[in-house]
Amino acid sequence: MTHSSDDERLARALRGFGPLGVVAALVIVLVGNAYFIPIAGLLVLAWVHLSRTPWREIGFVRPRHWIVTIVVGIVFGVAFKLFMKAIVMPLLGADPINQAYHYLAGNRAALPGAIWMMIVSAGFGEETVFRGFLFERLGKLFGSRTWAKAAIVVLTSAGFGIAHYASQGLPGVQQATIFGLVFGSIFAITGRIWMLMITHAAFDLTALALIYWNLETKVARFVFN
Repeated sequence: MTHSSDDERLARALRGFGPLGVVAALVIVLVGNAYFIPIAGLLVLAWVHLSRTPWREIGFVRPRHWIVTIVVGIVFGVAFKLFMKAIVMPLLGADPINQAYHYLAGNRAALPGAIWMMIVSAGFGEETVFRGFLFERLGKLFGSRTWAKAAIVVLTSAGFGIAHYASQGLPGVQQATIFGLVFGSIFAITGRIWMLMITHAAFDLTALALIYWNLETKVARFVFN
């Protein structure tokens, strides 16, 4: 009986916004992302379990059709990356070459690690934290009205953009912020995260393919030559 009561008190504290709840959120968002993004995602899963938060509240809702979800996610991710590379980023004056990851061009030895990073770190880690966890936490603070969801989309997109500054500079912030606005809007409407994870991985893997095969400049100048 005492053990159950202690567990419930811990769960309430983690779900709330007292000292423990705030510290847990900061550890997940700041510490986890600073050192190893998949760890932040795993910390979210641990938080969900310990806080007894329903999985659906962070978007972990079983798709009605897995095959459709996977196909749509892949197609959307590839198309969105090509759209960003060929139209949006050139309009913002971005360098056609992603200097932060140009070392991957033709680098077969680095390819497995990069693929793992795109799928696990970005697809799982970033979506679990920036869409699933932060939407749940901010949703508890702001509520579920339209203006509240819009504010959450903007705040999480800004945070997602800033998180990319250290590694990719201003172009990384610009792309990640736009990315966050699109993905955040979809999550705010659907409340489902699986397709976004697949789309995110497909987006980054497409970026990796463009870098590896030295196609960045060709795609970036495809529309605005």
